[in-house]
Amino acid sequence: MAIDFTLAPEHEEIRRRVRTFIQEVVIPASAELSEGDREGYLRGIFALRERARAEGLWLPHMPEEWGGMGLGHVELAMVQSEAAKTRLGPWVLNCSAPDEGNMHTLLHWATDEQKERYLRPLLDGVRMSCFAMTEPEVAGSDPTLIRTQAVQDGDEWVINGHKWFISNARRASFAILIAKTELDVPEGARGANTAFLIDLPQEGWNDVREVETMHGSTGHSEIVITDLRVPDSQVLGGRGNGHRLGQYRLGPARLAHCMRWISQAETALDMMVDRALNRYSHGSLLAEKQGIQWLIADSAMELYQCKLMVLHAASKIDKGEDFRTEVSMAKHFVANSLNRIIDRAIQVHGALGYSTDTPLANMMQHARWARFADGADEIHQMRIAERTIAAYQATGSTNAATGGLPL
Repeated sequence: MAIDFTLAPEHEEIRRRVRTFIQEVVIPASAELSEGDREGYLRGIFALRERARAEGLWLPHMPEEWGGMGLGHVELAMVQSEAAKTRLGPWVLNCSAPDEGNMHTLLHWATDEQKERYLRPLLDGVRMSCFAMTEPEVAGSDPTLIRTQAVQDGDEWVINGHKWFISNARRASFAILIAKTELDVPEGARGANTAFLIDLPQEGWNDVREVETMHGSTGHSEIVITDLRVPDSQVLGGRGNGHRLGQYRLGPARLAHCMRWISQAETALDMMVDRALNRYSHGSLLAEKQGIQWLIADSAMELYQCKLMVLHAASKIDKGEDFRTEVSMAKHFVANSLNRIIDRAIQVHGALGYSTDTPLANMMQHARWARFADGADEIHQMRIAERTIAAYQATGSTNAATGGLPL
């Protein structure tokens, strides 16, 4: 079995163009933007989007027939990692969460009419969206426990429930909402949930607050849904298919997060090495001290593993193979490596790393979220263990559960 992650010349050229655009256009422009001047900030970031579109760096994850660059997941991994060198990068290229995952979902599950009404504006960059599944009363990693209910009333559905940590809700023009419609399905069983397209704002959709997190109040809303009415035509993907739709969305979305986290981890490692080469203490540079070298070596080895895991999982998606175990492994490992590498970088920087004079403190605040976003560590470990045991029981070997690689 050949495994070759070498980019074709045309894809290597795309990566070079993305890197140049991020380094020479987006990062300098971002440094001049001030969120205190809201009008100027918005004008600036939308100008960057227009520049990205004009340079052919728009929608790298979408098919060419929908205005995208038509990249596979392996090529996308390399583009995402370049774009995520700055916080605005993925957004400027219109491949940021949650819109990116919602685009994939609509492309696969929506009717033609729904695609024109909801997908097309997302692709054009004139609308934003959110995905409303998580609830405060039940475990977010188990969507079969969802309590939000949708009851059919003629040709409409009446929805009541409670959602929270709904990213982008206040900026969204529509939501993909997951609600329980099949009330006779036993708790814990799949097939009880249905996805709905909800136009926003709408009566019955009540944005209570933006949840304050350790990195501030940055767009994760708590929503109370009271007698919200939607027509039957707003069902997305068919009645009872909400769980399948959610899992279809989350697989590639988890890997896209990993692609962006790798970029952050690499930035932290670069900063760690630069600090070690330029900081003198107790008779030598930090880079010459074995204790610091261990921190650098551990981080380099972990980052290498992260990259290989993501590229292999991406290649399985591109080949149409079962990628669930590989994506779970990558999501768990990359999220934890991200936290460890940033922590080591902070340690090498000392008090400077703990301050906000470098990006590291803010990077650490955001990194902690990675360990439970799109499935907590422990859920992924549980699924990995289940599939490893199942592989052994079926074949007498765990090879299929460890990548199915020829060694």
